[in-house]
Amino acid sequence: MAKNAVAVLAFFFTAIQLLLAWLHIRGAVASYEYLGAFVKGLTNRTSVLGVEATIGVNYGTVANDLPPPSQVAHFLLESTLINRVRLFDANSEILKAFAFTGIALTVTIPNEQIPSLTKLSFAQQWVKTNIVPFVPATNVVRILVGNEVISTTNRLYMGSLVPAMQNLHTALVGESLDFRIKVSTPHSLGILSTSSPPSSGKFRQGYDTHVLKPLLSFLRATGSPFLINPYPFFGCSAATLDYALFRPNSGVFDEMTQKTYTNMLDGQLDAIFSALKLLGFSDVDIVIAETGWPSKGEPGQVGVDAESAAEYNGKLMQHVTSGVGTPLMPNRTFETYIFALFNEDLKPGPTCERNFGLFQPDMTPVYNIGILRRTAKSTFPTYPTPTPVSPAPKPSKGNQWCLPKSGASDEDLQMNLDYVCGLGLDCKPIQVGGACFLPDTVRAHAAYAMNAYYQSTGRNDYDCDFKQTGTITTTNPSYGRCTYGSKGAGAKKL
Repeated sequence: MAKNAVAVLAFFFTAIQLLLAWLHIRGAVASYEYLGAFVKGLTNRTSVLGVEATIGVNYGTVANDLPPPSQVAHFLLESTLINRVRLFDANSEILKAFAFTGIALTVTIPNEQIPSLTKLSFAQQWVKTNIVPFVPATNVVRILVGNEVISTTNRLYMGSLVPAMQNLHTALVGESLDFRIKVSTPHSLGILSTSSPPSSGKFRQGYDTHVLKPLLSFLRATGSPFLINPYPFFGCSAATLDYALFRPNSGVFDEMTQKTYTNMLDGQLDAIFSALKLLGFSDVDIVIAETGWPSKGEPGQVGVDAESAAEYNGKLMQHVTSGVGTPLMPNRTFETYIFALFNEDLKPGPTCERNFGLFQPDMTPVYNIGILRRTAKSTFPTYPTPTPVSPAPKPSKGNQWCLPKSGASDEDLQMNLDYVCGLGLDCKPIQVGGACFLPDTVRAHAAYAMNAYYQSTGRNDYDCDFKQTGTITTTNPSYGRCTYGSKGAGAKKL
């Protein structure tokens, strides 16, 4: 034990010496100041609360009013408890900005580059261009290949996913970086065909053996985790709001395991665990790559306000770092990334999509969850239970459907399609062989998906807005075997 400790210390101080030499060679200004920040990031970041190593944040940049990356990196290092950041690209300016902070970065390769990565030479060049120039100064720990690839139902992307991941790993091995940088890919809950009760969790048939089993074999072999994007917000209604927000509730009983679930997140995590176990991969670690709650939505939208967002994210932090775990995965913590760091004013979709941020662009908090160092206490702050807002009685509606407007472009409709199916709503009818696959056009597929979203979220007018590309009709668009749901039918809840 003592020998191991001495070896670790020796390695640590050797690393510091090498870093000093590197800084001297590069002629860095105030190198000792940078070194101090770097050492602080490696050693002192876990001293507050003892849980920081598991809490991260998603740093999106779909906005025109965000501060420069250098300010963001300094703010996170000096003013917050966050020491993990997930990026949705491999932006060189951001990678440079996080040098010597010690903050662990996860970078992402966009879906459209996945087919190119099936060529080893492309993967090698990508690593040489986007990773090698920045490490070890920037603490890159993970590369994500795409985002929610399986939920796109794009056969080319899905077929290329595992070969792309294998080539990236091979490229990292060639640069001697595989020991510190792992390769994975995040999934929406749409990969599940069954999720309730949690013990019945099962991956979609066909995807389980042809895509997920090889992917999980790769993750196990390389020591990489299985990443998921669970969102209780998208799976709840007014009736299940307390269950989604970790409030006291009657719970959900799973007869198969005799376990009672007191919050929706545990149910979602255990559904994934059950699906992994069914394929024989219960030993692969689960990471929460993305979860959050918006602070603003449409007028009258129940549970969408700053108080509810603070309650969800605050209790989320308490829960995933408590060591309690879930009914099927007890006595453990979860590496978790809150979505998102900032409100992003250019994101498409309904108002809530632009209001998931913990901070405004000027870096003032949208609400307090105890993540700022000056407000942190020995425990996370407790949150008074907000009085649930009772929705005003709605006039009875007849059958209504949400369809694309006549002038909506295929580009906008494709975004709507990707958005809805990425949430985990049931898009199987518009996949090959499905009852609504034909006609095989973007407009036809988007029509089905937009209506599924509209029906599953309460049939409010704003649920059919889609940045003014949707319209409500009372004419049933169903045809042949293709049935468009109404009054909540035809849409699978997360």
